[in-house]
Amino acid sequence: MKKKSLLTILMMLTALSMILAACGTAENGSNGSGETAKKYIGGTEATFAPFIYLDDKGTISGIDPDVVKAIAEEMGFEYELQNVGWEPVFSKLTNGEIDFGAAGITITEERKETYDFTEPYWESTLLLIVPEDNTDIQSLEDIKDKKVAVQINTTSHVAAQKVLGQTNANIMAYENQPLAYQEVINGTADVAIGDNAVILEYLKNNPDAPIKTIEDPSFEKEYYGLMVKKGNTELLNLLNEGLKKIKENGKLAEITGQEIDF
Repeated sequence: MKKKSLLTILMMLTALSMILAACGTAENGSNGSGETAKKYIGGTEATFAPFIYLDDKGTISGIDPDVVKAIAEEMGFEYELQNVGWEPVFSKLTNGEIDFGAAGITITEERKETYDFTEPYWESTLLLIVPEDNTDIQSLEDIKDKKVAVQINTTSHVAAQKVLGQTNANIMAYENQPLAYQEVINGTADVAIGDNAVILEYLKNNPDAPIKTIEDPSFEKEYYGLMVKKGNTELLNLLNEGLKKIKENGKLAEITGQEIDF
């Protein structure tokens, strides 16, 4: 009887071990060959339409998610995009909490000191945003004594600092661009600076907003890229190869609506 009981217990433990092993494989995303499939985590900031926004169902949508999806399909890897906010994209990437950033991030020399970027997927420029009845601001030079709203730690923030000075109290920095536009509408700020596609999308979605845009030739062209931690050449090469493929097959132009000549 004791032998039979012991045998029964051993058989139960063996069966339980097999069940647990099967569960672990599913959770780890085994590719069927015994190897665990790699899943990359991306960070974004979903208040930057048309590049990233939350649709009616709360799903992260826009140009950046579509670009990442197209690259992943070409290269055969899994990923997840998390809406973490603008500044956390950078801190979480530095800390290793995410693998890449996809948030309409402009490639700059300063950022390249800390992060690596893919080849560009979008060409952009900055615009001034002023009240619709504005007459005294016609160019970037006219904002020197004005209250300027920008998104914090962006190229628009840098542009304002170049004109007003690094620590000027008249520069008001916000977590996202729509908040900066709202400050102009409220009269708290005289002018905002923002990315052209983002403000034009905002005006399309808010046609009654009492603001308008002003172009300034001193704003240089900017280019967006996907961002990875400095030295992560494996992921950088993977993303670049996929980006190259969707440029060549026309998928990138289909997603962005831009002619790819950069």
